[in-house]
Amino acid sequence: MSKIIATSAIKGAYKIVSKSEEILNNALKKYGPQQKLEFPNTGYYLPIIYSMTGIAVEKLEDAQKVIEEAKKLLPPIPSERLWLPYLGSTLDAGIATLWAEEIIEAIKYLDGPSPVEGIWLGAATDVIIRERGIEFVDGTAPGFAACVGACKDNKTAVKIARELQEKNIYVFISGNTNGVSMAEQLYQEGVELGWDTRIVPFGKDITATIYSLGFAARAALSFGGVQPGDYRRMLLYNKNRVFAFVLALGEVDEEKYANAAGAINFGFPTIADTPIPEILPRGVCTYEHVVSNIPDEEIVAKAIEVRGLKITVDKVDIPVAFGAAFEGERVRKENTYVEFGGNITEAVEYLHMADSSEVEDGKIEVFGPEVDDVAEGSALPLGIEVLVYGRKMQEDFEPVMERQIHYFINYATGIFHMGQRDIAWVRFSKDAVKSGFKIRHLGVILHAKMHSTFSNIVDKIQVKIYTNPEDVIALKHKAKEAFRIRDERLKTLTDETVDIFYSCSLCQSFAPNHVCVVSPERPGLCGAYNWLDCKAAFEINPAGPNQPIKKGETLDEKLGIWKGVNEFVYKASHQKLESFSAYSMMIDPMTSCGCFEVIVTILPTTNGVMAVNREYSEMTPCGMKFSTIAGMVGGGIQTPGFIGISKYFIASKKFIRADGGLKRLVWMPRQLKEEIGELLRERAEEMGMPDLIDKIATEENAVTEEEVLKWMEKVNHPALEMEPIM
Repeated sequence: MSKIIATSAIKGAYKIVSKSEEILNNALKKYGPQQKLEFPNTGYYLPIIYSMTGIAVEKLEDAQKVIEEAKKLLPPIPSERLWLPYLGSTLDAGIATLWAEEIIEAIKYLDGPSPVEGIWLGAATDVIIRERGIEFVDGTAPGFAACVGACKDNKTAVKIARELQEKNIYVFISGNTNGVSMAEQLYQEGVELGWDTRIVPFGKDITATIYSLGFAARAALSFGGVQPGDYRRMLLYNKNRVFAFVLALGEVDEEKYANAAGAINFGFPTIADTPIPEILPRGVCTYEHVVSNIPDEEIVAKAIEVRGLKITVDKVDIPVAFGAAFEGERVRKENTYVEFGGNITEAVEYLHMADSSEVEDGKIEVFGPEVDDVAEGSALPLGIEVLVYGRKMQEDFEPVMERQIHYFINYATGIFHMGQRDIAWVRFSKDAVKSGFKIRHLGVILHAKMHSTFSNIVDKIQVKIYTNPEDVIALKHKAKEAFRIRDERLKTLTDETVDIFYSCSLCQSFAPNHVCVVSPERPGLCGAYNWLDCKAAFEINPAGPNQPIKKGETLDEKLGIWKGVNEFVYKASHQKLESFSAYSMMIDPMTSCGCFEVIVTILPTTNGVMAVNREYSEMTPCGMKFSTIAGMVGGGIQTPGFIGISKYFIASKKFIRADGGLKRLVWMPRQLKEEIGELLRERAEEMGMPDLIDKIATEENAVTEEEVLKWMEKVNHPALEMEPIM
């Protein structure tokens, strides 16, 4: 190992730990040891520290203990006499660096300058971790690049960012080179920054690098069931499951060397564009640890190779960049060349089966004006009709495939899509049109992506696009009748009317012993997969994560226990779970990974349950915040009295049916209540209790369990009259 790297990293660690101690001491004098210390709206305290040590840093005085531990990790600065050619002491210095930096960044929230200002985003919230974590689970995001410093010029920064985006890799940015950050370079070039576009500027200081590594640590804690303090498992988990690497851009100083040493502990190698010393032998990282002097045009490819990433990119023949990372881009009114729908014009999207003789594969037609035929600022009607033929195609797959139109069109940079069915809204940016993007390219995208995504069930795809008003109105009339029939069909799908449920084991890459069982009336707990989605996914990939489960003999109708389901779950959970109840949170409830949208838990004195969604960051009536409760539910463990679910399962007839159903629900955040309010009221009407939803308390009525009980007595909540839940 290079002595220069070790010496520089250890010197950098000493600087950062000393700086952290000074900042902490000043904060202690100013605020006192009991001052609260946290990253807002996040769980797991300061996650790198918590995951490695088990120390929950909640107050300034807790941070003192961590600084003392960090100082113990600092090795002597190597000399000729003490020098040893291995990584051990350098890695210790890297860990000390990360702990110290996490304290520095947390105190910024308390004392300033704020980590969240201008383009800088600071710590990811729990909501973001859940939403983005799913993308790392299902492969939509193969990994992330922690870009530290700045490129030699703005054009190079854009090139590297776009290349990473096109490969669906997240771009996490921190640090600077000579006072300039890569994020600032991108911003100056008009590149849209933020979580939606996967270009995330955490902070300009080198200390903000901990937000990248903290993201990885939180993934291990929330999805992988790694226990706080189990540092070895946490680090191995990240090496083997979170595919990340560091791009060191520009001059590498001692503090950057120290951060690189910290990242190597996670199995994340560093690839530099300057001629710094290299560490090539394998060891902690899968392949090389530090690779340097890589030309700008090769650095992304080299990083992917060194990290061992497997990247699959669809080539779509359109004149703009294309990839899932562009999905979150927005096209603002002032940047719009032409738009369609959005309550301005008629718009509809309709995908349906057709006979083989009616479908000419690859044929794309535009009936009506093209982009070339209209002036800047115009609005056109839009009808998109996708005709599909396949020997394995089924009508049930039509809505599943149709929903993908939204995502696929959004993958084109400079193109904005919102809504579905007959409420679609599309915008083309001026830059996209200038690059040559036309209306027919929507068909090119859909043909290519439908084939690559649904190749196992689709043989031929034809796309017809209408921009004449009369054609769009005719297609809309035809489509709405099909939508009505589909909706009626969905209402007839119940757990009793099917013999097969489906598994979802996507999250086993994070939580090895967890498996979702998805039924017509119980969607996956992440909210992303329903029964039809899983059915289609199995046909697309018979060896994939969505496997059919034959229900078999009914062992308990009330609890929702079937012999076939139990046998499957026992095998799929690696013999960890012997029984699973679909309709109970008290007896053998379904396990969770960490992707759940909502947690339901009992409030014993009320004889009811509360439901809290991930977006709610305040204290709940059970005396815990969402993040704390999540630690009791995630990681594939079975915890009676707690379940993770999707939002819309609350309105299902099967929602904790064995425990009393919706009548047991006594508290939920106002935001969640409003979001699913229409469905809840429909369900209450079906139950013959139209005023039930008004009797469910929110934080506006009660914030403690005692206050919830008083509210229930005031409104005469039905849970008061029910049999004991425990």
